[in-house]
Parts: sequence; structure tokens; C-alpha cells
Amino acid sequence: MKKIAVFGKPGSGKSTLCRNLAEATGMPLHSLDAILYNKNGQQLNRNSYDKIHADLIASERWIIDGFDLMGTFNQRLDAADTLIYIDLPYYVSYYFVTKRLLKGLVVTPAGWPQGSAIFKGSLQSYKVLKHCPKFWNDHLLQKLENKSADKSLYIIRSIVDLNNFVEMHISGS
Repeated sequence: MKKIAVFGKPGSGKSTLCRNLAEATGMPLHSLDAILYNKNGQQLNRNSYDKIHADLIASERWIIDGFDLMGTFNQRLDAADTLIYIDLPYYVSYYFVTKRLLKGLVVTPAGWPQGSAIFKGSLQSYKVLKHCPKFWNDHLLQKLENKSADKSLYIIRSIVDLNNFVEMHISGS
């Protein structure tokens, strides 16, 4: 594992898994949300973001957390040697988004873009979740399986598997 793309619905545990992966492997972690938003919460212009993204995926080792737009998502899928799709049930994602919102009222959640409003971001996560079945479906799974001929593909479907992923696939390797 040298280039790891981690993706899934909002509130699926991507950021937590990525932090654990980075700690276990010593690989650099890049959160797309932290790149896409400036410290004041404003979105970076698309050209600047695309340049940063292109430089990241061209680098030797990385863990990239997030989805962003379809174009950059496909670039990451092509560049990565390891694909980790977190496909937890929707009720779990809604629970995790709500938990993050409530925690965010007291302290900024780990991995949350600096300057971004937790309430506004949580509402956006709820809106995205509502539309996720249009994308996170069997068609995507087929696409991932087709792209994974020369890659490692992991699909995480339970909290237990999510919590044990690093121990099962990284620790001791």
C-alpha cells in the first residue's frame, strides 16, 4: 500500500480510518475537505484545487480521504494502488453525522476543515446522504471491481470491520 484512496458516504468513518492508517503506516494523510476549504471556511478556487490534487496523486505515497467531484474521484481511483470503500448502512451514516454535529457544538471534530461551520457542514452532509443512493449503488461497486484488477479493493460494510481494519490489514504486515 503506497497510494490509498478512502471514500464513502458522509459520516461513514473515513476520517477516523484515515488517521489510524496514517498513524500505522507513517504515510502522509490528505483530507480533501481540508484542501478544498481555506482556514476561513471559504472554498478554494477550482483551478488551485485541481493543481494541488494532481500534485498529490502524482506523489509517491499518500492516503487521500474523501470524494469531491467525479473527475478527481476517477483520477484517484486510477492513481491509487489501494481502494477502500466504506459502505456502512445509511442509518449508521446518519448517526455518525449527528454525533459529529453534537460533538462539534463543543469542540471542532478531528479532520473538520478549520473555519468551516459545523452546523452548515452537517446540514450539507444530511442533504448529500439523501441523494447518495443515486451514486453509492451496485453500479459503483461494478466500476470499482472493474478498476481493481491491478489494485487492492476493500469494501467495509460494518462498524466492526471499520474498527478492525488497520489491525487486520496493516498491523503486523
